[in-house]
Amino acid sequence: MRDHLQIAEDKRIEIYKSMSPAEKWQESLRLMKAARELKRAFLKDQHPDWSEDQIQDELRRIFLYAST
Repeated sequence: MRDHLQIAEDKRIEIYKSMSPAEKWQESLRLMKAARELKRAFLKDQHPDWSEDQIQDELRRIFLYAST
């Protein structure tokens, strides 16, 4: 019996293969936005004393160098 995670992964691959390049581009933008929103929330939680400018600077640094 196939693992349910493998079935889900196979379906995800199938969906991406059926997408046009423009759809894939839009999906990549959506995922990048979601990643930034999650990282912003994490930073605000970890550093409640930081200003919005400090959070923005850290987000830029993190995503520029792709670090965590």
